Amino acid sequence: MRLIARFALETKDNFEIIDVYDKKIERQNIDKKNPIVKSLMPKYPSAIWMERKIRDEFGIEFEGAFDKRPLVKHERFPKHIYPLRKNFNKKEIDFSVFTPYKYEEIEGDNVFVVPVGPIHAGIIEPGHFQFSQAGEEILHLEVRHYYKYRGIEKMVEDKKPREIKKIVERISGNESIAYQIAFMDILAQASKTEIPNSHKQKYFTLLELERIIHHLTDLGFIPNDAGFAPALSFMSKLSEDARRVMAKITGHRFGFGAIKEEVEIDYKELIKFMDYLKKEVEFFEDWINDIASLWDRFNTTGALSRQKAKKYGVVGLAARASGIELDVRDNVFYKNFGYKMQLGKKGEVADRFRVRIKEVLNSIEIIKNFKTDKKEKLMLNKFKDGEYMSFVESSIGELFMYMKIKNGVVDRFYVRDPSHINWQAFHTTIYKDIIADFPLINKSFDLSYAGNDL
Repeated sequence: MRLIARFALETKDNFEIIDVYDKKIERQNIDKKNPIVKSLMPKYPSAIWMERKIRDEFGIEFEGAFDKRPLVKHERFPKHIYPLRKNFNKKEIDFSVFTPYKYEEIEGDNVFVVPVGPIHAGIIEPGHFQFSQAGEEILHLEVRHYYKYRGIEKMVEDKKPREIKKIVERISGNESIAYQIAFMDILAQASKTEIPNSHKQKYFTLLELERIIHHLTDLGFIPNDAGFAPALSFMSKLSEDARRVMAKITGHRFGFGAIKEEVEIDYKELIKFMDYLKKEVEFFEDWINDIASLWDRFNTTGALSRQKAKKYGVVGLAARASGIELDVRDNVFYKNFGYKMQLGKKGEVADRFRVRIKEVLNSIEIIKNFKTDKKEKLMLNKFKDGEYMSFVESSIGELFMYMKIKNGVVDRFYVRDPSHINWQAFHTTIYKDIIADFPLINKSFDLSYAGNDL
């Protein structure tokens, strides 16, 4: 059984832990005066960050947990402030006494530590990578994030559902369409309204376009990080072309505000671009396949075995590249429009690269099949109080969203971005590779910092 999410909420009398699995949902009430619950860490490694986050935000302790270090609360974050409790209403907090963070490090003769980040040379968000090295060989890596904890889950509390749309769609730029679709699905559930198939075709057209843009960017950067810059130049042009198509359709390069009650898409122009893109990507594939030096770097590097991927609950392209058949799109609706699951074998950089190319080509086919001239308006009714969940396959993987509406406003909002799962497995792929391959392996996963650092 796969753990999808573990999160907490506060009721009038108790805290509640909700565990979402692929086959069931479990709930536990916890006494506020003695908030202790059994840890899932020993069985599910993917629960480590989930429980550390709950501990920081609610003050709930986990019995049997083997990692009780802070996750959200960095060195000067006050220890006894719990930002997701209902009684927390501060807009600013004072810094506390500096408390050093204890990194996991390997000790021994000729072993040294290489810290990378949280500030990087590239234009990326902050994240810290602590390497234990023996020469060039990596012995251990610890990934540390939450340098930009934005308090999004608290920010949306007590707002009407429609009022939080602009916040939700900006959580992670690479996955904006995916976030919007999950949110719209929740609004439709809350209004007891069925989303018409024509709307789904248009929504998922934009989702596949978003996937294409993200994959094209990665297909340029991965060879670039192996020393082949022409690939980045080639793919940067294509990804920019696709980004401009997104802007033309939606009014924004990242598709902000795209998923709404009425959506219009000029499929004639879009399909013309898809035909052009297909030829360019197929040329690129043939070109890269003939560069033996690249495959010397891609093969055997950054391996995530099927067994490890299952153990850590890995989702999305990273899981599929390791041979795991896991994709929210694996359903009758998507299959009717040409969806085919793309799988790798060994979970190496080479597999993640090849699966990306296959998914781009499959997404092009799906978009062409999604074409519809039907014009309908989705009419959302009044949102009913209750709990709602949604799943969407973003460009990174399975996105899970939960919202509880109480008295007409948002009582609890929770998102488990695919990156929150996959970052925890990332360190296992780098053992005994050389530190020069770290950027290559990192880019082959291309996980979201923003989607993780809510």
